[in-house]
Amino acid sequence: TLTLPPDKLLFTPGPLTTSATVKNAMLRDLGSRDSEFIELVRSVRRRVLALAGVSQASGYEAVLVQGSGTYGIEAVVSSVLPRDGKLLVLVNGAYGARIATIARVHGIAFQELVCAEDEPVEPLAVEQALAADPALTHVSLVHCETSTGALNPLAEIGAVVGRARKGFLVDSMSGFGAIPLDVSALGIDFLITSANKCIEGVPGFSIVIARREALEASEGRARTLSLDLLAQWRGLERDGQFRFTPPTHAILAFDRALRELEAEGGVHGRGERYAANQRTLVEGMRALGFRTFLPRALHSPVITTFLFPDDACFRFEEFYAGLSRKGFVIYPGKLTRAACFRVGHAGHLGTRDILALLEAMRATLAEMGVALPAKR
Repeated sequence: TLTLPPDKLLFTPGPLTTSATVKNAMLRDLGSRDSEFIELVRSVRRRVLALAGVSQASGYEAVLVQGSGTYGIEAVVSSVLPRDGKLLVLVNGAYGARIATIARVHGIAFQELVCAEDEPVEPLAVEQALAADPALTHVSLVHCETSTGALNPLAEIGAVVGRARKGFLVDSMSGFGAIPLDVSALGIDFLITSANKCIEGVPGFSIVIARREALEASEGRARTLSLDLLAQWRGLERDGQFRFTPPTHAILAFDRALRELEAEGGVHGRGERYAANQRTLVEGMRALGFRTFLPRALHSPVITTFLFPDDACFRFEEFYAGLSRKGFVIYPGKLTRAACFRVGHAGHLGTRDILALLEAMRATLAEMGVALPAKR
């Protein structure tokens, strides 16, 4: 019998802690051309559309793309922008900046609208940028900027983009599945998310929810073979097949994760659990002397960034290692102007897990010699 080491609890941006039943769903082999697998993929695509408030009947498609969330974003950017198109990239963190990098690598014309990392993207600034440059054809936005946990004003920016009649690309990697949204009402043409974020599956594929008319209009625009979004969709529609080897085990896990999401009360129920986790975390971290990087109004329910304490004994690498030895994994910061680290509160975690993390943090800080506020 194979004995595995116990799982550590992942307080990270992703991959996230998953349930035992999601992991167990992968413990079988299923052929990619088997009728059971083809029906499973069809079911997953239909149910993901429902989470976005749309359906095939209302003109939307769900396309599964092998690889991490960045693969899905690159598939959209490199497949959708016309050769003479230009992308307005809205940036208030590392993942917005990554979209600009993707455009640069593919030789796609783009313009960045850069905002401070602790501020939301301003709809008025987007409106002004679109008015100033008629060459712009598409706009990209990161819904929940994972580098800080900031939640951007999706509805307001969607309205600006809609009035300007531009294509709207949304990275909702860390929002979809925990923050309710209606893709059609928000005017989103392409929304990208990942199997291993708020739906609590395992890594292996990204998901693109596309307005069918916009997807079909991308004919002849793809700049790669494996990331050709239109070809991927056509293959799935033609015979239920992926063009290249599909992540069968990850899709089996995702099917189970969708069932568990539905049992929890759907997107609303999951978002409420994550929000409760965050309230417990932030209150406990403040009691340990930590401050959040973002103002409360900008926090998403998925991940929170904390500033390093002003104590010479605090060294993040030592803090991280001490927590890891105790079975807890956090994440380094990803900001350009602040010393910080990130703690995720999404995944298969509850308030009991948050409280256990806080106790481990208190013990680790004491071991490091960091001065702690007195317990109240």
